[in-house]
Amino acid sequence: MVTRLKEDIACVFERDPAARTTWEVLTCYPGLHALTLHRLAHWLWGHRLRWLARFTSHITRWITGIEIHPGATIGRRVFIDHGMGVVIGETAEIGDECTLYHGVTLGGTSWHKGKRHPTLERGVVVGAGAKVLGPITVRQGAKVGSNAVVVREVPRGATAVGIPARIVEAGRSEAREAKAEKLGFSAYAVSRDEDDPLSQAIHGLLDHAVETDRRIEILLKYVERAGVSLEDDVATADKFDPKYLSKIVD
Repeated sequence: MVTRLKEDIACVFERDPAARTTWEVLTCYPGLHALTLHRLAHWLWGHRLRWLARFTSHITRWITGIEIHPGATIGRRVFIDHGMGVVIGETAEIGDECTLYHGVTLGGTSWHKGKRHPTLERGVVVGAGAKVLGPITVRQGAKVGSNAVVVREVPRGATAVGIPARIVEAGRSEAREAKAEKLGFSAYAVSRDEDDPLSQAIHGLLDHAVETDRRIEILLKYVERAGVSLEDDVATADKFDPKYLSKIVD
C-alpha cells in the first residue's frame, strides 16, 4: 500500500508542473485521494462486501467529485488530474501509466451485464471532457482529445478527436506534436478535420514549420557532402549567393 502511494505521488510530480511538495500532493490532490480509496473499495468488492464497497465509492465521490465503480480495474501510476466529474464504470479497465483529465467518462452503451465499458491500455491519455463509450479498447500510447466521443477502437499511438471521434493521420500528427512541443504548447485535442478556422491556421503554421525544417536538413546534408564547413565557409554573406548554392547542390 505504501509502495503504491509513493508511486502515485511520484507520477503527480512527473505530470503536473503545479505540484510543489509531497504534503501538498497528499492533502490537495483529489485524484490521488480517489485512487487510494478506490483500492479499498475494489478490495471490498473482490471479497463480496458489495454494499460496503459501493458505500466507500459513494463517500469517495462526495469528497473528490470523482466517481469510480468499485468493480473497475485500475493499474499502477495512473494520474487523474483535477478530476471533477470523472466517471469510471464497473467493467472499465485502466492500464499502467494512464492519465485522465477532468470530465472524462469511461461509460457503457447498453444495459446488458458483462463487459460493457472501455479498456485503456498502458500510457493512454484522455483529455478533458472526453467520453469513451462501450466495450472498446484504446491501445497503448494513444491519446483522446478534449471533448471527443470515442465509440470505436483507437489504434496504438494514435490520436482520436472529434464527435464522433476520428483518427488524426499518424505521421503528420507526430511531427506536428513534436514541433508544437518545441514551441511550448500541444494542440493534440484538435485536428485539421475540424471546422475551427483557428485550429486550421495553427496546424497550417505547424505543418509549414515541419516542412521547412525538413528542407533545411536536406540542404545541410548536401552542404556537408560538398565538404563545406558551415562555420568557416558559409559565414560570409556572399556564400549565400544562389549561384554558389546551386554549385553545392550539383
